[in-house]
Amino acid sequence: MILPPRRLVRAVLLAAACAIALHPDLASAQTSSVSGPVPVYTTGAWDAGTLGNHRAIVHVSASADAAWAHIAWRRRDQNPEKKEIIVVDAATGKRIANVARIAITQDAGDLVFEPVSGPGDYEIYFMPFQGDLKSNYPKMTYPGPTQTADPAWLSRNHLTESTDQQDLARFPPATKIRFESIDAFNRFTSMELIASRAELTSLLAQHPSSTYFVFPEDRANSIRMTEDVPIDWVRRGPEQPIAAAADRGEFYTFQLGVWAARRDLSDVKIAFTSLARADASIPANAFECFNLGGVDAHGKPFTSTVNVQKGKVQALWCGVQVPAKISPGRFTGQITVSESAGEPKEIPFALTVSDKTVRNNGDDDPYRMSRLRWLNSRLAIDDDLVAPYTPVDVAGGHLSILGRTISLGRNGLPSSIGSNFSIEMTGLAKQPRQILAAPIALKIEDAAGAAIAFPGMQMHLVKRAPGMVTWQAEGKSASLTESIEGQLEFDGTMTYTVALTANQQTNLRDVYLDIPFAPGVAHYAMGLGYKGAAAPRQFDWKWDVEKNQDGAWIGDVNAGLQFSLRDNKYVRPLNTNFYHSQPLVMPASWDNHGNGGCHLQAVPDGRYEARCYSGPRSMAAGETQYYNFRLMVTPFHNIDPGMQWKDRYFHAYKPLSEVASAGADVINIHHATEINPFINYPFLRPGEMKAYIDDAHKLGMKVKIYYTVRELTNHAPEIFALDSLHSEVLAKGPDGGAAWLQEHVPGSYLAGWHVPALDDSALVTTGMSRWLNFYVEGMRWLVENEHIDGLYLDDIAFDRTTMERIRKVLLRGNPGGLIDVHSANQYDERDGFASSANLYLEQFPFIDRLWFGEYFDYNAPPDYWLVEISGIPYGLMGEMLQGGGNPWRGMVYGMTGRYPWAGDPRPLWRFWDQYQIQNDRMLGYWAPSNPVATGRKDILATTYLGPGRAIISLASWNKDTTNVNLKIDWKAIGLKPGEAAIFAPAIENFQPAREFKPGEPIPTEPAKGWLLILEKKDGSAAGS
Repeated sequence: MILPPRRLVRAVLLAAACAIALHPDLASAQTSSVSGPVPVYTTGAWDAGTLGNHRAIVHVSASADAAWAHIAWRRRDQNPEKKEIIVVDAATGKRIANVARIAITQDAGDLVFEPVSGPGDYEIYFMPFQGDLKSNYPKMTYPGPTQTADPAWLSRNHLTESTDQQDLARFPPATKIRFESIDAFNRFTSMELIASRAELTSLLAQHPSSTYFVFPEDRANSIRMTEDVPIDWVRRGPEQPIAAAADRGEFYTFQLGVWAARRDLSDVKIAFTSLARADASIPANAFECFNLGGVDAHGKPFTSTVNVQKGKVQALWCGVQVPAKISPGRFTGQITVSESAGEPKEIPFALTVSDKTVRNNGDDDPYRMSRLRWLNSRLAIDDDLVAPYTPVDVAGGHLSILGRTISLGRNGLPSSIGSNFSIEMTGLAKQPRQILAAPIALKIEDAAGAAIAFPGMQMHLVKRAPGMVTWQAEGKSASLTESIEGQLEFDGTMTYTVALTANQQTNLRDVYLDIPFAPGVAHYAMGLGYKGAAAPRQFDWKWDVEKNQDGAWIGDVNAGLQFSLRDNKYVRPLNTNFYHSQPLVMPASWDNHGNGGCHLQAVPDGRYEARCYSGPRSMAAGETQYYNFRLMVTPFHNIDPGMQWKDRYFHAYKPLSEVASAGADVINIHHATEINPFINYPFLRPGEMKAYIDDAHKLGMKVKIYYTVRELTNHAPEIFALDSLHSEVLAKGPDGGAAWLQEHVPGSYLAGWHVPALDDSALVTTGMSRWLNFYVEGMRWLVENEHIDGLYLDDIAFDRTTMERIRKVLLRGNPGGLIDVHSANQYDERDGFASSANLYLEQFPFIDRLWFGEYFDYNAPPDYWLVEISGIPYGLMGEMLQGGGNPWRGMVYGMTGRYPWAGDPRPLWRFWDQYQIQNDRMLGYWAPSNPVATGRKDILATTYLGPGRAIISLASWNKDTTNVNLKIDWKAIGLKPGEAAIFAPAIENFQPAREFKPGEPIPTEPAKGWLLILEKKDGSAAGS
């Protein structure tokens, strides 16, 4: 059962007990400036789909033709006069037509309506919306006012456009009883009830010399508004002392709300003193303010400038680390907020430390907000390895990693790249297969087309570590200086930073990168808008911001290379439906105002050339252009068919007995489930999650959960702290979406996935930000505390570095941990026509399995299956999704559907067990060592070879039923034709039982195939 949102919210509210308190006398301070009542929202029940989430209930005491309701709602929405208001008779549940809107402002609303049932209660819905409440991408709108009143009623009560508030006293009052919201989660908090204009004017009059104000705020009351000041702040007054309480070892968080009351503020700063008492202290450097900087996703420190426009509110989230071994007691110090004009605001800070010591700095309770310190984590940013990779071995200019060798030329670019992975992809070959026909070259031509040389250029190593090695080379010509920095990591990723600086005014005809592939290597290609297939004889491509394309993969099953072109301002684009909200930043060097592009071509001598050029350009003296690029050598490791047959994926949250009866042993827990209710924040039901995982472990099962960063639930306690960082974490966009987002999130945002039953309305993240540090720390917490066995990633919105960190954290805490990736096909307009495998290739070294996916074309040719779906050329295997896939074609690549989400692979699982396929060698149709061939390109065979027995997977891409004559290497199988039997065992929903004689044609239906057993006639090699 999906957990009801209201029960979750109650748990939230109970868990969010205050650890901070302002001085007791502040509750009544400055209340004289408050000119009206402060709403307190309770909850009610009604149809939000037609009436919205909020209402006021008023009472009419006597019968009348018209009653006046004054509703002091203190609304945060900026244009309430442009929204509809619906008045409902509580006795009948019917809408009242005769309603006159007299004055509608943020402060309050005045209405006159006909109390049709006489004395009694009436409901006033003041934010009704329209839209599909069941949609996963809702587009809720707030309709404008409509005139429903009868002209005769208006005339009878003298209600005209000129009626003003002074005229309203002639009507009997409809007195307010209470404000209600549809549930506690949608309720407006004290941080969303605005101070009136009169109250702000009064506050300013009390502080005539202050241009801005600072309001300390409880961490349990996230500051939510940027356009308005909460009434609570006016009641308390600005710059009040903070009295906080924390446990030993806790990272204690709090907020400072800065209101730029009279002018713009620039370069807001915070200074902390130490917190001291007579015998001990907490140093000033134990404090941090997350809005003023931190540590980026690659571990580098940065600072942020905070400016606040006149009239706006800026929340500053801060924290202090309380030492675990400090003695209890009261510590005092001071916080000073300042800005460029030099007007400091001093706030006394008192912290009372209890005698309790909290676990994990308080992180076990998300509502303490101690996890904000995760934003600045450097966890797993190191040069260590992850399995199955081996250390980078360096011998002069020759570098060796798992299964591959790279030799560097004097300029630091690869002169040769060799792959020792066998074509079978299940072992290593003795002799490497050379990927390059000649060294990779970055060539620079002057205006006349002559090559510019850099004599004396010499590569030298800079750093060596188990997981990486870096090097540099620099050369000068009369006109240019070329600086090349290179790095090789243990997985086969080479990153080059190439800085080209003009020593003088210089005109160039071209700068281009040449990658010459050795004969026979460029068998397949994918990227640059070219779908995975046989490498084209010739192909041209140009830069286009509408396309998420900056590189390609070219190669064979056991030897390939991906190249990606970038400059020094590269920012990872958004993906999965959101590409156009944050598209690829065109590299100034390679794009060169549309002059750049790439040309792929097969040449007569068997080589294959990829040339990426930038075209003519002029460089001013001192100008630097960055011709950066990245190379990834594939495959990253061998495929593991044994693991493919062993790990049976169950993709649903179901009772463990149901999982066991299906024959599965790896469970993927999606979000919107009882133990993982909210998208990408799997921390709110830890007890229930751990209990399920512990029970699964007792049965020998693994449990992986949905947890990624592409978007973030609105139920995350940190959501408003992240919003205070402006566009650092949460992507900016056209707002809209679900009602909760429109009513509670200030400014612009990009609405993501929505689960109606949970009011789970996600906000899209920027992809590359400190939220990735939080994500890595969250992974550690889940492994250590929930004992998860890995992740199910629904597409990937982060970079290779983050994936490497996640993998390290997982395997260090759980050596048997697994990560699998699902992707919908992103080769479409919304996603910028990016091939998913090419897009995510940078993460492939650190995952275990693919699930590609919705919108993939399972009717596409075999080359597309191999390159874009199977994962085999990169060292991975996977499952199918769209429509359950094609089980016959899938088995050629070792793929099935994923139960019970897509298809029913259970009959095939039983077949695997019956014939113990986990003990067999997988020899794909692409491998010359495959002992079974069809002699055709449209009907293919993969062999699973065991001792004296073979399983033949046959699949057709022919549009007609075709008789196939198998060409069998009997010696390789270990049988003689005369003693062999070929039969198809009955497999439910796959094939009927049938026997064939050796040499007999095998009739194969369109888009189907067979699983044939080839063994001795007496069945001595058959599975049991």
